[in-house]
Parts: sequence; structure tokens; C-alpha cells
Amino acid sequence: MRRCIGLDVHREFAQVAIWEAGVVRQAGRIQTTPEALREFAASLCISDEVAIEATGNSYAIARLLERHVGRVVISNPQKTRAIAEAKVKTDKVDAAVLAGLLQANYLPAVWLPDDATFALRRQVARRAHIVRQRTRLKNQVQSILHRNLVPRCPAADLFGRKGRTWLATQDLPQDEQQAVQALLRQLDFHAAELRIVDAELGRVALEHPEVRRLMTIPGVDATVALAIVAAVGDFGRFSSPQRLVSYLGLNPRVRQSGGQPAQHGRITKQGRAHARGMLVEAAWAAAKTPGPLRAFYERVRARRGMQVAVVATARKLVTLCWHLAVKGEDYAFARPSLTDKKLRALELRAGLPPRRGRKGTAAAYSLKEVRRRERALAEQAEVAYRQLVVGFKPKPPPREPTRKGVAAATGARRSGPRRDQAARQDSQPHGPALRSGVDHAQHRA
Repeated sequence: MRRCIGLDVHREFAQVAIWEAGVVRQAGRIQTTPEALREFAASLCISDEVAIEATGNSYAIARLLERHVGRVVISNPQKTRAIAEAKVKTDKVDAAVLAGLLQANYLPAVWLPDDATFALRRQVARRAHIVRQRTRLKNQVQSILHRNLVPRCPAADLFGRKGRTWLATQDLPQDEQQAVQALLRQLDFHAAELRIVDAELGRVALEHPEVRRLMTIPGVDATVALAIVAAVGDFGRFSSPQRLVSYLGLNPRVRQSGGQPAQHGRITKQGRAHARGMLVEAAWAAAKTPGPLRAFYERVRARRGMQVAVVATARKLVTLCWHLAVKGEDYAFARPSLTDKKLRALELRAGLPPRRGRKGTAAAYSLKEVRRRERALAEQAEVAYRQLVVGFKPKPPPREPTRKGVAAATGARRSGPRRDQAARQDSQPHGPALRSGVDHAQHRA
């Protein structure tokens, strides 16, 4: 007999509710330790189904239970809360709601990644955390210099060799000097950790064909490609690029009710924020590189402004990534020498031995003539895109319904002329749009 089990998971325990034969009963609590979970999994059978709300330890619990039951579903907490909002909220109620929604097949589930994808997500998140820590330390050093009236460093990088030499000569109070030295030691430690993580991620990236394929897009390097692949996993699980855009939270909010036109707001910002931020950074780089993406950015910027244009370019990058990954193709307007340079930098980052004194795969990028030809081809593609969309106009909003019943229901009035006005209409066109159309027709005749 089929049983649906709901687990309201917390850090130290999980409340269990079981739906069986149309009745939901409470089964007490179990400890969220490996031993207790294995003992609980041994009491289940292959026909059982388990529902867990997505939390920090949901993935580990699902991996322990999925070998003993027919299906494990991790629910989206935001959508589950919208479906089953209750005034009385307890652990027992939440577990019963999960069991009831699971037996009705109405539980909004999230995708459960495989072990390799989940490990890649952890590595990418770890790298992002180290980068944030380094940024925080650098900002603290800059704050110390600012409050002691120290001018800007003449070197390009304050934390490079020349910048640190200049920093050591500045007249700072004793305690401030000690604080700067402590921050620099922490910065060096995080830099060493970042090199280790980059080497691990580099070796993973070289084995991923999707990463190498996405790196052919201008503005997308190995770091951005790894963030996208880690967030998406299998691109084929999305039936269209619009679904992938929605998954990453780059689609605008839409509100529509009755006969009123739809209102579009800001982007939803759902999904993994790190991947979305990396896509926006890649969009800024693509907006400065010759090619169709820069033409698209400038066309949107002319109408909507810089911030909207860069988000729209990031959304275009997501669509492009979906097509490249699903179809197994490289970017049509890629610059081969630049792509080879990215791949060679990735190999060095992964720890492959350098080949000094020998001509490598990225040697063509050092030739000015090769870069000039590739840039000319990219500019030609950009001009072709501008010519393609020169007559493009945004889709007009839908016209209001004119049927009598619909107009009465929505409160809309018919905009056509009244019967007494139709007889007095002049045969000559009125308005610049109609007049220009008539002149154009006469010119063609």
C-alpha cells in the first residue's frame, strides 16, 4: 500500500507525518543524525514516498533515504508556503501538509542535482566566499588610509609589489600600522587559499565540455562558465531558454488581472544569486566587446537606460548559453585566438606545466594582425545585427476588447466613431502618419 511521508526538517530533529489510506497521522520525531536516519530508512519500504522541505541539510537526508523508498521529493519552500498557508503553523501541521500535498501530486519540487554537480556548487560557493573575504580586507585597508588622510596610491594595485612598498613608507599611527600588517597577512592567507580552489576548479573545468563551449562567448571566462554550469547542471532539463531565464531569476515580474494590460516590473531574482551576479558581470564585459551582444546592449540602452540594458544583455547570455549547450555548438561569432588564450589560462590555473620558449595554442593572440582581423569580423557581425533590427519596433500593447459584453464587463468603452460622426468624416487623411503613408504610396505609383 502506498504511503506518503512528510518530514519537517530542523537542525537536530525532523517531525514525521504519514498519509495512508486517506488519513494523516503523526509518527513522532526522529533525530537528524546518520544513525537515526538509517534506522528510520530501514523501516520504510520501496512503495513509500517521502517529501522534505528544502533546507541546508535536505540534500544529505534525501541521499540517505532515496535507496530505501520509491521517490524522495524536495519541495520549494516558497511555493509550498503559497499553496498551503495556514494561520496555525507548527511542526506537526507542516509535516502533515507536506504528506498531503505529496499524495495529491501537488508538491512543487526542486531539482535534485547529482553528486558531481552538488560538489561543484560547493566549490564555486567556497571560491565566492574567499573572494568576498578578500574584498572585505582590502576595503578595511582603504578605510584606514582614508581616515588618516593618506592620498591615493600612485601604483595601479595597492596590494601588489609596488603598492605594498609605497604603503610601508606611509606615516601612520602605531596601532594603525599594526592593523594594516594584520590585514595584509590575512589577505595573503586568503590569496593562497584562492589559488588552491582555482586549481581544483580549473581541473574540473577542463573536463566539462559545457564550460569550454561557454567560454567561446565574449565576456565569459572559466569562472563565469563554472558558475553557470554549477547552477544549472543539466541544460537539457529545460525545454526552452525562457524556462532557464526564469530559473535564474532574470525574467521580469508580470501582474495582470481581468481585461487590464499586463504590468511588467523588476526581475524576480529567484534562483542562485551568485550565478545571476556572474552573468551580469559577463554582460558588462560583453557590452564593451565588438559583436552582436554589444549592438543589442546599445539598442536597449538607448530606450531604457544602462542598468536595464545590462540586465537584458545578461538575459540574452542565458538564452545563448542554453542554445550552445543543448545543440552542442560553439558561439558563431567567437574569436578563436581569444578563446585559445582563455583555455590556456585555464590550463595554467589548473596546474599544467608552462611551455616557455615553445609556441603554444594561444600564440596567435600575441599577434596584432590576428587580433585586428578577428576584431574586424566581430565589428562586421555587429553592423549586420544593427541592420537586421533597424526596423524593429517593440510589440504594441494589446487593444482593448470591443465586443459589447466584454466592454460592459471590463468597463471599457468602444473607441470607434459614432453613427452621426461617420457621415461627416473627410476623405482626406488626417495626422502625420496617415499623410506620410499616402505620400509614400503616391511616390511608388
